[in-house]
Amino acid sequence: MRNATLRQLQIFEAVARHSSFTRAAESLHLTQPSVSIQVRSLAEAVGRPLFEQAGRRVQLTDVGRLLYDTCTEFSALWSRFEAAVDEVGALRRGRLRISVVTTAKYFLPKALGQFCRLHPGIEVELDVQNRDGILGRLRDNLDDFHVMSAPPADWAIESEPLLENPLVLIAPGDFAPPRGRYSLSDLAGERFLMRETGSGTRLAVDEYLARHRVRLANRMTLGSNEAIKQAVAGGMGLAVLSRHALTDADLREVRILPAKDFPLGGVWHIVHWREKHLSAAAQAFRDFLRTHAALPNEARPAAKRRPVRRR
Repeated sequence: MRNATLRQLQIFEAVARHSSFTRAAESLHLTQPSVSIQVRSLAEAVGRPLFEQAGRRVQLTDVGRLLYDTCTEFSALWSRFEAAVDEVGALRRGRLRISVVTTAKYFLPKALGQFCRLHPGIEVELDVQNRDGILGRLRDNLDDFHVMSAPPADWAIESEPLLENPLVLIAPGDFAPPRGRYSLSDLAGERFLMRETGSGTRLAVDEYLARHRVRLANRMTLGSNEAIKQAVAGGMGLAVLSRHALTDADLREVRILPAKDFPLGGVWHIVHWREKHLSAAAQAFRDFLRTHAALPNEARPAAKRRPVRRR
């Protein structure tokens, strides 16, 4: 049966349905000899006769009847497949897999909830990781796309700026900063609460410290933004966090310090492999994010095509 073709099965089904090669040829807009040749080739592939002559008409053999039943089942199955494809295209069904860095969880789930209310038939899988975790999922191609800051510059990816992610310097509510204009180096003697190595916020802070040659005398590493906010509110030290991570309730317990160079500029990006084919659901959600959470056009840099070096 490996030599049988879908076209041969279609022609066979028409002959069986009309009990006539001539009428089948007319319905398919083929010549009768072409129909006969295709049915003969199919019979050779099956290894059994499919029709026998009954007067001026043809009728199915036992094997032919089995094949006709199979064609009928296949036709129904294919119709269901076509209907499912139509539903996917219309976003009545489908699956969406997204992974985001931990700071993006403060805005993306809300946008995702709005999208799901518009398209309740879409199944959603959302994974929240630090930057290193997102890079691992990107490397293994586990998601439709990812939302992260500082996409890798040497991967074959598409990276589209989505939303500004300003990093602010925070302190306990009763903290008294230096008078006048001050910078992070003037606060280097304070205890700083840091995100773990591998997070995008930690990467941005470490790059800033290296660029300005600032050495923090006392560091403490905590594994989540929530833990850091609570620790800062409790007077344990200062920290740098995404402005999106701070709620109105948080700002009653901590204060944002107007230090020089702060807030640090940052941008979340939509990232996926350049050659990846996005599903209809992924394309629709990406367009939804562009509309509802994206940078204004005047602030949006051109999307960068990364050079292919490794994967």
